[in-house]
Amino acid sequence: MCQLLMGTSRKNNIVEMEGDCFYEQNPPFNFGGLDPEYSNFRDSWAVIVPVPYDSTTTYQPGTRNGPSQIILASQQLELYDEEVGIEIYEKGICTLSPVNPNVSSPEKMVKKVQNIFYYLRQCNKLPVLVGGEHLVSVGAIRAFAEDIDLKIVHFDAHADLRRSYQGSEYSNACVMRLVSDNCDFITVGVRSISWGEHKYIKENNIRCVYARDVIENREKALEDILEFAQGKVYITIDLDVLDPSIMPAVGTPEPGGLGWYDLTYLLKHLCGRCEIVGFDVVELLPLPGNIAPDFLAAKLIYKMLAYSGYYLDKKINL
Repeated sequence: MCQLLMGTSRKNNIVEMEGDCFYEQNPPFNFGGLDPEYSNFRDSWAVIVPVPYDSTTTYQPGTRNGPSQIILASQQLELYDEEVGIEIYEKGICTLSPVNPNVSSPEKMVKKVQNIFYYLRQCNKLPVLVGGEHLVSVGAIRAFAEDIDLKIVHFDAHADLRRSYQGSEYSNACVMRLVSDNCDFITVGVRSISWGEHKYIKENNIRCVYARDVIENREKALEDILEFAQGKVYITIDLDVLDPSIMPAVGTPEPGGLGWYDLTYLLKHLCGRCEIVGFDVVELLPLPGNIAPDFLAAKLIYKMLAYSGYYLDKKINL
């Protein structure tokens, strides 16, 4: 179990998880710039886990800087959500100090994230991974998939279904292939895919809602998603699912992506119908001089928290 150690010299409590220690981050270093009353580990409903890992990216590196810039941007958020009419921070949002990357191998880094998320589960927290490259999501997903019937909703411009990439099975191009043996998933927003991935999707009857499907008829796309996503659901969001016109700060920006309201429409209904056990937002590659993508990523995380918390409390369907 995770253990909370009080009264450190830094005036931050320490969260100890099987050998790893993390500080509760106080303002101005936590998500939302929240006072300790609303950001301490013991009382918080959700826990933000920054994972500044960037080792297997395939085009432009730099996503290791994503978590810090998202947290910085989050301090400018308005904390009232006008859509669901709540201030979700009042349920408590703890931000842990960043996870130190294990650079010895991608497999060990995935296992490290898996251990962290497993122990957060034991503490009955809603864990939120902030990346960093998409590979780290594998660890978060495995922490749930090992002992529950889990569905994954995967938002991404890419299928991430390669068997290996550049000689490694542990690559951000292989994320969903790595978890495919443990749980079912649906991919939403794809618009760039290899022939091998296309063949794998067809041969294994993998559910895939392409970006054009959402844009042409998002109500029908939602029906297809909700037909699959029932019960306990983990949501993984690669920011390149969004169109580069609003999210240029990703390693491989693909044209023809989802808009802000396309994505939030789908997320709101998912949170209304399913039990969200955790989620992640990954692959922000900060651009010097352009803070808009950082702010979008921060607002998306807060929106997800608002949707998840609102429907958890109400226990209603849309």
